[in-house]
Amino acid sequence: MRFVVSSAQLFKNLQKIGGVISTNTVLPILEDFLFDIDKNTLNITATDLDTTMSVSMDVESKESFKVAIPARILLDSLKALAEQPITIAVDETTNGIEITTDNGKYKLSGENSADFPKEPTAEGVDEVKLASSILNKGISKTLFAVSNDELRPAMTGVFFQLDDNGITFVATDAHKLVKYNHSEIKGGNASFIVPKKALNLLKAVLQNNDTEVSVQFNKSNAFFSFNNIQLICRLIDAKYPDYNAVIPKENPNLLSVQKEDFFSSLKRTSIYSNKTTHQVVLKMAGSELTVSAQDLDFSNEASEKLSCDYQGNAMEIGFNAKFLIEMLAALDSSDINIELSTPNRAGIIRPTDKDENEDLLMLVMPVMLNN
Repeated sequence: MRFVVSSAQLFKNLQKIGGVISTNTVLPILEDFLFDIDKNTLNITATDLDTTMSVSMDVESKESFKVAIPARILLDSLKALAEQPITIAVDETTNGIEITTDNGKYKLSGENSADFPKEPTAEGVDEVKLASSILNKGISKTLFAVSNDELRPAMTGVFFQLDDNGITFVATDAHKLVKYNHSEIKGGNASFIVPKKALNLLKAVLQNNDTEVSVQFNKSNAFFSFNNIQLICRLIDAKYPDYNAVIPKENPNLLSVQKEDFFSSLKRTSIYSNKTTHQVVLKMAGSELTVSAQDLDFSNEASEKLSCDYQGNAMEIGFNAKFLIEMLAALDSSDINIELSTPNRAGIIRPTDKDENEDLLMLVMPVMLNN
C-alpha cells in the first residue's frame, strides 16, 4: 500500500496540526499522526484527547488504508528534504513505513491505526457560521487576557456568547477583562467556553479574510471547520462569571491619548517600576498626562509627560504596566479613550477607531498607590 505526495505540501499541512501533539503524552500513540488514505485524498489527524485537529490534501493513490506514523521523526525528515515528490509505502502486516525520495530511502515503524483514539462526533449540535476574519479578531483581542489559574477553570478559556446582540468573546483573569462583540453574527441564545490551547491552534491557521467558518457545538465539544481543516475541542465544563457585574457603569472622567505615544511611554517608564507590582502611576490634569514609575528598593525612578485630552477632575491612579502594555498591543486604533471613575475602581479602555458592527472593551483593575 503506497501513495505519492509532494514533500513540501505534506510538511506544510503537518505543521498546521502538529501543535496538537504534546511532548509528555499518556499513550505512545498520541505522539503519532493518523494517516487515512482514501484513493486520492489523504486525511491527517493529530490529537491529545482534549483537542483533535485534522487536515485533508490531495495525493496519488489507488488504495484506501490507514496507518499511524510517529510525528517527530516524520516532521524532522520532511523539514530536511528539498521539495520533491515522495512515495510512502506501508506494510499492512507490520505497519512498517518506507519513504522513498529521489536519492534515498528511509524506514521507520508505524503503529496500528485501530489503536488511535476515535474523534468525537457532532451529535445534537447547534451551528453558527461566521467569517474567518471575525473569529480571528475575536480570538486575537481576548486570548491574552485568559487566566492560567487551574483552580478557576472557567477563566482558563475564552467565553463565546451568542444572543440578540450578536457574538461576544470574553476573557478575564480577574485583573483584566476583555470583551469583543460583533453584532452582525446572529445564532440564537447559547454560550460555551473554549480552552486556550485550542484557540491558539485555531488562531495560527485562521486567515484574516471572508472564508466561512462553521462553528458547531453541543454541551461537551466544539467543532470548527473551514477550507481543508477541522478542529474539535472539549469545552470547559464550568459556569462563566458574570462579567457585566464588574464593568463600572458611571465613569465621568475621560482620558483621550494617542496610543503609540502612550504605549512607548509605558514601555520606557515600566523599566523603572517595582518588579513585583509593575506599578505605573498616571496623573491627569487638563491637557497633560504624566506617566511615572519608581522602585524604592533600588532608588529607581522615571517620569514622562504626554499631551492628552482629559475631561474630569484631576486624578492620580496606579496600574500594572504589564497589563496596560498587553492591552495596547492588542489594539489597532491610533487613539484610545480611557474611562475612569475613582482611583480604586477599574479603568475602561476603548479604541476610538472601530467598525460600526463591532465593540471592544478592555477593563483593567487599578494597583493601590504607594504612599
